[in-house]
Amino acid sequence: MATPGPVTPKEPFDLSQPPVIEGFSANVYSNSESFKEKFLRKTRENPMVPIGCLGTAAALGYGLYCFHRGQSRRSQLMMRTRIAAQGFTVAAILVGLAVSAMKPRH
Repeated sequence: MATPGPVTPKEPFDLSQPPVIEGFSANVYSNSESFKEKFLRKTRENPMVPIGCLGTAAALGYGLYCFHRGQSRRSQLMMRTRIAAQGFTVAAILVGLAVSAMKPRH
């Protein structure tokens, strides 16, 4: 059995540019989006994720405030609420992924 010789690329890699792969486009959208545009598009596609994130942040903030004030019962309730809000957010992400996977490509 012959051992293969060393493989040398035809052209050296240019690390400042992404690799060119035939039939693959790294940018799905034709124009480049700003952060704000992408955020708004993603929010329109799946509005439950930002709502879950805001609920999680609100429960955490209020829970920490109650903890600081010495209201341990309410603080514990808010930490449990935070866990529920995190679960809702994860479920919303999974549902959004499932819906986008079932959507036909155009």
